[in-house]
Amino acid sequence: MTTSEPRVEVHEDAAELSTAVAGELLNRIADVQAAGGIPNICLTGGTIAESIHREVARLAPESGVDWGAVEFWFGDERFVAPDSPDRNVGQARGAFLDEVGVPDHRIHQMPSPAEVSDVEVGASAYAQELLASGGHFDVMMLGVGPDGHIASLFPGFPQLDSFDVLAVGVTESPKPPPERISLTFQALRNSSSVWFLVSGDGKADAVASALGGADLHETPAAGVRGKEETIWFLDRGAASKL
Repeated sequence: MTTSEPRVEVHEDAAELSTAVAGELLNRIADVQAAGGIPNICLTGGTIAESIHREVARLAPESGVDWGAVEFWFGDERFVAPDSPDRNVGQARGAFLDEVGVPDHRIHQMPSPAEVSDVEVGASAYAQELLASGGHFDVMMLGVGPDGHIASLFPGFPQLDSFDVLAVGVTESPKPPPERISLTFQALRNSSSVWFLVSGDGKADAVASALGGADLHETPAAGVRGKEETIWFLDRGAASKL
């Protein structure tokens, strides 16, 4: 499979980073729609993602995007009650999805304990939904943990070797809550563009490791590139070890 070489963009701080990524995302969505397509966008959670999402909402009125014709997915989700504030989908809805008017049927949320019996059943259901849609993303947005994890794929965990499925259940996560559902490398890599969104000097070692060619078992962020484009959107803190 052809993949792209990573490109690094360094912004002054988290606020500047958020505005740049939000503007670029709106442009990409508009471009796909102008070409007659329905964009498939995979969202991530975390502090910088929430900041970006709020910027998307702020810039949306001038974007020309038809929000009724964008499919939104999630790279991972905490397996907690549907109304829990820990849910990535709830954070994304609160920050921009509901504000800009994305219809419910365009928001592909991962199952919660209210809908399925355990994380493996939930992962299988999400994988089937993704497969039915074609399984391809126009833009894959990924945060990176201080340990180099992406989605809920953690260093040394067996899910890193799950290449025959699109989503997996995760238990005993090193970050609470312990149960999660995550897309696999197989799914994450099926993206035209992969964007890493990283802010703060606490992430600098992970960024340097991933861009330095670390093994994906040691630094999972090293294991994903886009088919056409891979961009690391960093602020000065996150880029400080490069």
